Amino acid sequence: MIRVIGLGDNVVDKYINTKIMYPGGNALNFAVYANILDIEASYMGIFGDDEAAKHVYQTSRSLGIKLDHCRFYKGENGYSKVKLEKGDRVFVGSNKGGVSAKYPLALGEVDFSYISEFDLVHTSCFSFIEKELVNLRQCSKFISMDFSNRYTNEYLKECCKYIDCASISCSEMKDEEIIALMKDIISYGCKHIVIATRGARGALILVDGKLYEQSPCLIDAVDTMGAGDSFITAFLTGYINDMKGTVDFSVESGDKGITKVEEYKDIVIRANLYKAAIFSSKICSRNGAFGFGKSYKE
Repeated sequence: MIRVIGLGDNVVDKYINTKIMYPGGNALNFAVYANILDIEASYMGIFGDDEAAKHVYQTSRSLGIKLDHCRFYKGENGYSKVKLEKGDRVFVGSNKGGVSAKYPLALGEVDFSYISEFDLVHTSCFSFIEKELVNLRQCSKFISMDFSNRYTNEYLKECCKYIDCASISCSEMKDEEIIALMKDIISYGCKHIVIATRGARGALILVDGKLYEQSPCLIDAVDTMGAGDSFITAFLTGYINDMKGTVDFSVESGDKGITKVEEYKDIVIRANLYKAAIFSSKICSRNGAFGFGKSYKE
């Protein structure tokens, strides 16, 4: 079984209509969802010293997420403000990362040694990690980065040359535009996978040049917070776990003599995309990214 780590952002999502805050953040969500899927998961990031930070930290510990290399600073933990509209979460504000923006992760040799133990490192555009990507590339087996819908071509070019998987949110784009962007991301240096989530239209996935489409498992969502994060987590962890020992990700695809591996890989991809759609729908049946709401005061 693989081991994974979420590297970067954690927040509380403050629901302004109910005055309840829920733990979240792309990198932390990844670790929590992997843990739900019975995969050993760690998280490394920055915590503040307010009630929000305490709630996220204590919740993560109670779930069994390993937090050994996290940092703590005086100040406000990251938060976003959210409202629900017929089950769909809508972001209406934030504190721009709080202490994570003020004190971004600066990784040292001990951290790099620790990170090298994991099969999959996941980070995001909200993690203030860009300056460390070149070093992460040297110590990581597989790097995934979620760009959400916060990207420009220049930013993608800056980051993609260091990563194995890029995820983008494209619910407002036409499919032909999405596919063109996915191909651009590969041309910018992303080595293996591009995941494009399209909300209620499901996802497009490009794996080593082959395009797949996954329909959503449609439900009456309680809260769509975490829908994309959970899909990405379930697919990537399942795919890499099933392929472990079969494919050397450091070798470019297309080598001779791997026809049977490619056939097996195709089956693995399709099976894990289906599992990811089901898992994502289950996440949408609860409040917040993964529950554990707590009242807050302004």
